[in-house]
Amino acid sequence: MPFGEQPAYLRVAGDLRQKIIGGDLPPHTRLPSQARIRAEYGVSDTVALEARKVLMAEGLVEGRSGSGTYVREHPVPRRVSRTGYRTLGESSPFRQEQSDEDVKGTWESRSEQEDASPLIAERLRIVPGERVMRTRYLFRVEGEPSMLSTSWEPLLVTGRTPVMLPEEGPLGGKGVVERMAAIDVVVDNVVEEVGARPGLAEEMAELGGVPGHGVLVVSRTFFAGGRAVETADVVVPADRFRVSYHLPVR
Repeated sequence: MPFGEQPAYLRVAGDLRQKIIGGDLPPHTRLPSQARIRAEYGVSDTVALEARKVLMAEGLVEGRSGSGTYVREHPVPRRVSRTGYRTLGESSPFRQEQSDEDVKGTWESRSEQEDASPLIAERLRIVPGERVMRTRYLFRVEGEPSMLSTSWEPLLVTGRTPVMLPEEGPLGGKGVVERMAAIDVVVDNVVEEVGARPGLAEEMAELGGVPGHGVLVVSRTFFAGGRAVETADVVVPADRFRVSYHLPVR
């Protein structure tokens, strides 16, 4: 195939995509049937079917059992703001993950001890199998699930201290910086990496999305004097949220 020339199914999918984005096929509208696509574009049934599969994989349409394929409604993306971390006073894990002060949110959490996997051990710079405290969070904005976060803290740092359980004790519900300061561990650096991948079925069930649709993953690690004291993965649906960074210029 010559450079720049598209297969027929991508050409058909591209035209239908533009109609969806442009509003000619608004949300909840039934997608043209396979027979209509075949007739309108002069393509085979196979091409028409593959074009529909492309739109479904992109999350633009969804199948409804016994009814057909319909254009999905896409909300205007919210912003997940990321800024520099304050040394003290992080009022909650929600503020740690979403620094936009205008956004009000709540969270649920669950903590349990486990052995560090090789990947988590590498991020925390500890030996695989060492004990860590894993805490899973589900964050909501205006009642809508917005973010999942899983954090790991080495028990060599927090074990047998008042902050061993992030959501219990005198500093339960505070941010990492403030909790670590309470045990004389001064957090002075944080590293974040942003990536994308398909959402896992378990994640999308909690976030109210479709398995396989894209998610953004913010992998964050707090350091104190070169020692990793917490690492976390923050997962947000890519079709509903944008990660926004506000960084000072020094």
